[in-house]
Amino acid sequence: MSDKPKVPVLDDVSKRIIELLQEDGRRPYAEIGRAVGLSEAAVRQRVQRLTDSGVVQIVAVTDPRQLGFSRMAMLGIRVDGDPRVAAEAIANIPEIAYVNVTLGSFDILAEAICESDEDLLELIATQIRTIEGVSHTECFLYAGLHKDLYNWGTR
Repeated sequence: MSDKPKVPVLDDVSKRIIELLQEDGRRPYAEIGRAVGLSEAAVRQRVQRLTDSGVVQIVAVTDPRQLGFSRMAMLGIRVDGDPRVAAEAIANIPEIAYVNVTLGSFDILAEAICESDEDLLELIATQIRTIEGVSHTECFLYAGLHKDLYNWGTR
C-alpha cells in the first residue's frame, strides 16, 4: 500500500482558474467566472476545493531583501543515510524557505533566507550541520535574482 498523496484530476476549467490566479492571485472570482463560464459562487467553490486539496496556495509573494533579509543562499547538503529524514528536520527550521531531496551531487537542496552573513553562518554551523546524518554542506550565496516566477501554468 502506497502512502503517496492522491493527485486530484483537474478538468480544463479548474486548470484555467489556476492559470488566472497565477497571473493575479487577487483577481475577483466574478472576473474569473466570466473568463471560464461559471458563476462567481461556482468559482469560489472550485478555488476552495483546490486550496483544501493542496493544489493551490494563495499567498502574498514578497521580496525578502526589501523586508530586511539581505542574505539568501542555496545550500547543497550531503547526507549519510536516508536524506528524507534530514530533509524533514531541515524543513522545520524557520530560516529555510525551500527543501528538496535530489538525486545528484547533493542529497538535499535548501534555500536559506537570513538577515545577515552572521545569521547564515549561525544557521549552517549550529542548525544544519548538527542534524544527524548531515556530512557536508556547500553554500551558494545569491548575488542577484534574475527570475522568480510562479505562473508556469498547468498541464
